[in-house]
Amino acid sequence: MQKMSQRSAPADDMQRLADTGIALLLARIYAARGISDISQLETGLASLHSFSLLKNAPQMAKLLADAIAQNKKLLIVADYDCDGATACAVGLRGLRAFEARVDFIVPNRFEYGYGLTPEIVRLAAKSKPDILITVDNGISSVEGVAEANRLGMQVLVTDHHLPGDALPNALCIVNPNQPGCEFPSKNLAGVGVMFYVLLALRAELRSRGAFVVERASPSPGGRGEPNLGNLLDLVALGTIADVVKLDKNNRILAQQGLLRIRAGRACAGINALLQIAKKDYAKVSSYELGFVVGPRLNAAGRLEDMSLGIDCLLSDDPSEASKIADKLDSLNRERRSIEANMQEAALAALDNINPAESSSLAMFDETWHQGVIGILASRLKDKFHRPVIAFARAQTGELKGSGRSIPGLHLRDALDLLSKRHPHLLQKFGGHAMAAGLSIKEEHFAEFQSAFESVAHSLLSPADLTRIIETDGELNEADFSLDIARSLEQQVWGQGFPQPVFEGEFTVDNQRVVGEKHLKLKLSVHQNSFDAIRFFSTESMPRRIHAAYKLAVNEYNGKSTLQLLIEHWEAIPSTDTGESLR
Repeated sequence: MQKMSQRSAPADDMQRLADTGIALLLARIYAARGISDISQLETGLASLHSFSLLKNAPQMAKLLADAIAQNKKLLIVADYDCDGATACAVGLRGLRAFEARVDFIVPNRFEYGYGLTPEIVRLAAKSKPDILITVDNGISSVEGVAEANRLGMQVLVTDHHLPGDALPNALCIVNPNQPGCEFPSKNLAGVGVMFYVLLALRAELRSRGAFVVERASPSPGGRGEPNLGNLLDLVALGTIADVVKLDKNNRILAQQGLLRIRAGRACAGINALLQIAKKDYAKVSSYELGFVVGPRLNAAGRLEDMSLGIDCLLSDDPSEASKIADKLDSLNRERRSIEANMQEAALAALDNINPAESSSLAMFDETWHQGVIGILASRLKDKFHRPVIAFARAQTGELKGSGRSIPGLHLRDALDLLSKRHPHLLQKFGGHAMAAGLSIKEEHFAEFQSAFESVAHSLLSPADLTRIIETDGELNEADFSLDIARSLEQQVWGQGFPQPVFEGEFTVDNQRVVGEKHLKLKLSVHQNSFDAIRFFSTESMPRRIHAAYKLAVNEYNGKSTLQLLIEHWEAIPSTDTGESLR
């Protein structure tokens, strides 16, 4: 079941924003997202929270500065998604700029699984590093850190995932979600945490006189101070692609990165990935990072080895980056094909099941690809508005699961509750409120299915299981403009700060299927006619509809026009002949 609901925009907040000169429509949109003061919209780097507030960041900076001075060998242990890849690239680029001796390793998800496992530690030990640095993982790697300590390697953990009952015995941990950390933004992505560690390291090296003061006589061995702002394109990509909440701090990181990309100052890898997708870097938005660049990088980790994606982000040679981007694009096309087949199989399996009668979905098919189950879970979650866990058989014989949730059910907490009720079921698990990973024995699948449904049913109300399509209300006639659409596309939107969706009544003047899977429309309102499109749907619409939609700029043959992207629609009874917006 779905229904539309208009977001509440406090009148006082809206007026306060409008009084500063912000357009009334934008003031309404911002107020509905919790913005009550114009200072909350500042995007300058000076408004970022200080690294000094991030627990253990200054201490880790000292450890890294000492390691650099002693020429110790550092090895970054990355994760195999876009956040992990960008965090690794930021760490490598930043540490090398500080003249550290550093390399990286990324686990193959099919052979080693997630995080700093004892197996990946033993593999890392072959290159004889002094220090292992985890990025986007490590907070739950109790056994892996213990193995590293046993083998004589120190471990520095940088992560953003929620910790378990016990922390690993690492030399130092930086994670805004660890106990005792008072960092105001708990929503940093893994790449954001690594960026903050580099900010702390630069300050530590500065205090040690490691950099040449501008216009001063160079000191022996001195070097110029690296501009860490040059890494913000990667920080923006990882932050948006990991779908972390875009609080003020994350919006600053994302906006600054987007500005650098639009100015042509992105790394060769990001530029190559935009070019292969035929996207203009000067017009890039958070959409392109989240749905164009991110999936192409993720395809490497899903189907092969994320080191390919990391190599793309590390390359400074446009020709080399282009070749890697082409390989990533091919992998992404293969991933889409696999995903389509898996989704078809999942929907077929649901033919005799009514998801509306359950509070969750847990599915397994022996033909499913382990690297794509996360996307499948996300698609099914979107379609049925239920928490979903999709399983695939791993090389070890156990089942690997990837879950996606809906508002109202914190997935990691739900799995924690399940593990307490059924201690034998979960081999391991971890994750966030909205996404989690786990492993179970194949013979326990049916029992897990029942247990997960029981937990979900106890935690979710009927209201939680109703999809609410939140809108920003109706638009005035003057707001249907190309300038407003362009202005909205320039903003940073994402998780926790959603792109505006509007609603209204329209007359459907014309409709036709294009590309065999999209519905192209001509809609009219206020005696004006607008192009519109409903992606991935060919269902015919009645003469009158009440629609939820986004404003978009359609670029075609060098011409820019306003286009409405239809998100949801409901038929208006034929007895309603009114032509105006409600």
